[in-house]
Amino acid sequence: MGLGKRFFGTPLGRALIGFSVAQYVRLVDRTTIWQVTNGNFLNDLLAQGTGFILITWHGSLMMTPVGWPGPKPLHVLVSRHGDGELVAHAMTRFGMVMVRGSTYREDRDRDKGGAAATRQLVALLKDGQAVALTPDGPQGPARSLSGGVITLARLSGAPILPVTILTARHRLLRSWDHFRVALPFSNGAIVFGEPIVVDRLLDEDGKEAKRLEVEVALNAVTDQAGHLVRSVT
Repeated sequence: MGLGKRFFGTPLGRALIGFSVAQYVRLVDRTTIWQVTNGNFLNDLLAQGTGFILITWHGSLMMTPVGWPGPKPLHVLVSRHGDGELVAHAMTRFGMVMVRGSTYREDRDRDKGGAAATRQLVALLKDGQAVALTPDGPQGPARSLSGGVITLARLSGAPILPVTILTARHRLLRSWDHFRVALPFSNGAIVFGEPIVVDRLLDEDGKEAKRLEVEVALNAVTDQAGHLVRSVT
C-alpha cells in the first residue's frame, strides 16, 4: 500500500477527504439551477414538528444536503466503516448529526449493532427529530429497499418521506450502486414523494406489501427527477 493510500486511510486523511467533498457539494449547489417538486411534503412535516424518515437511494446520496432547509438538524444513519466514514465527515460539515450502524432487520436478529442503531433512531423519531438513510446501503442490491426501513417506521410511527436529488451533468462510477457524481454548472431536480405511514400491527404479508410500496415510491421519484433533468438539457 502506498504512502498516499495509508494517509487517506487515517482519521486525518478521511477528515480531509470529507472536507473536500463538502466544499465540492457546495460548489455544485451554488452553480446549479434547481427545480423543486412537491417541496410542500417536507415543509408540512417540518411545520408539524413530528419525526419522519427521509430516504434516498445510495447512488443518489451525494447532493442530499442541498434538500435539507434546516435549522432543525438531520440525523443521518451511516455505516461504521468504508464509505460510511467519508459520508460522515462530509455530512457533518453541513451541520448534520451522524448515527453509526445500520437499520435492524427482523430476519437478522443477531445483528446487535443494527438493533442498537434502530433503538437510537426510534428514540430520535419519537422525540420529533428527522432521520435520513439509504435503504439499499451500504452494499445493495441497488434500488432494492431493505426491510429495516419498514421496521423503523413501524416501531416509531414516523412517516417515510422519499426524495431524490439529481443534476443533469454528472458522472456514474463503476460501483455496485452506480454512484452518481454531480458536476457543477448544471440544472438540477429535487423531487419529494408523498409521506408513507406504516401500520405497527402489520403481519408478514403486510410488511412485504408495504416494503414494495415504499420501494416503488422511491423509484418513482428517482425516475421523475431523472426525467426532469433530462428534459432541460
